[in-house]
Amino acid sequence: MPTDSPIPAPPSGRAALSPGGRRQESGLRVLLVITRGEPGGAQVHVQDLIAGLAQGVHFEVVLGEEEYLSRELRKLGVTVHVLSELQREVALGSDLRAVGALRVAIRRFHPHFVHTHSTKAGLLGRAAARLEGVPAVHTAHAWSFSDGLGWRRKALAIPLEAVAARVTRRFIVVSEADREVALRYRVAAPRQVRVVHNGVQDVPERARPAGPGVPVIIMVARLAPPKDHALLLRALGGLDAPFTLLLVGDGPERAALQSAVPPALAPRVQFLGVRHDVAALLAQSHIFVLASRQEGFPLSILEAMRAGLPVIASDVGGIAEAVLTNETGLLVARGDEAGLRVALRELLADPARRGVLGEAGRRRYEHYFTRDHLLAATGAVYAELALELGAPAPVVTTVRGAGGGTNS
Repeated sequence: MPTDSPIPAPPSGRAALSPGGRRQESGLRVLLVITRGEPGGAQVHVQDLIAGLAQGVHFEVVLGEEEYLSRELRKLGVTVHVLSELQREVALGSDLRAVGALRVAIRRFHPHFVHTHSTKAGLLGRAAARLEGVPAVHTAHAWSFSDGLGWRRKALAIPLEAVAARVTRRFIVVSEADREVALRYRVAAPRQVRVVHNGVQDVPERARPAGPGVPVIIMVARLAPPKDHALLLRALGGLDAPFTLLLVGDGPERAALQSAVPPALAPRVQFLGVRHDVAALLAQSHIFVLASRQEGFPLSILEAMRAGLPVIASDVGGIAEAVLTNETGLLVARGDEAGLRVALRELLADPARRGVLGEAGRRRYEHYFTRDHLLAATGAVYAELALELGAPAPVVTTVRGAGGGTNS
């Protein structure tokens, strides 16, 4: 059963606390904190990280909801604490209670460091770590002040992140673009920042983008900002070529997007909701699209490249570090409806080109973006910090995943 704050004592069968409050497990101890548990990119990243580093790192996890991630982590034997006060929205009372509960979790677990993911968990988790005198690492899956976001949001986020940076031993960013943004706004010093590109576990499913039949376009993304499904629907509305569009994922904008589909386009658009067979759906498709206003380094694109699909994507965040224009796919400017329509028209009309781009994307995935690459790079950051702290170094193992895919 999930546990709410205050964080309870560990369940029986786990190692006990020493008289001084220190746990007796051998190996590096890391308390991982993340806000949401839905099946998204950050959550799959966390799941992969824990599974791959489990031999040399003892993890406990605090997250804000009982959802996909909590269930999957318990299957791995990980102690998970669900802290209902840990939410995305700013609420001073709940936020202060969350910091207090996180401090209790730190005292009980006595981690060598706290590793936070996502903006809100990052701010509260690092505050609790500072108050308990424990080092903190923060992974920024996408900055809350990235290019493409409004200045009103940036005006709040930049000062908060700059303050939190003072108590952050390491930042892990998922792209060179995110490193540049952090340095540009002076929320981190170069010595603090390590770039670790995302990676995904390989699966057997492969697409045939040059194959026969009506081309299937697929976008796997949460139906919420900063994703720009509306842009994709408008771009497709100006095409007369045959196609089927699969929209995988769910979110608060689903009803509005369904209403926005023009009647002439409706028979060709399928809203599939959250799916756990994304790899199979990608294998049945011919073109992958990600229209978005802001990104870090999306797993959905890596999953498409893994499948051997050509990618059409908005040139935002670190996407250009994965998708090479005219080599593995096509990039269009943020919000460029006409440019997106041109890219779609080109690939819909040219099966051979789709095949060439897809094969190149698959090779690029194999060389740079497997889960083993992610684990090795993150393990190196952990080892670097462990050496500084005089703590045990982690052991990186290859893990086999279900390959279900993300819906974010």
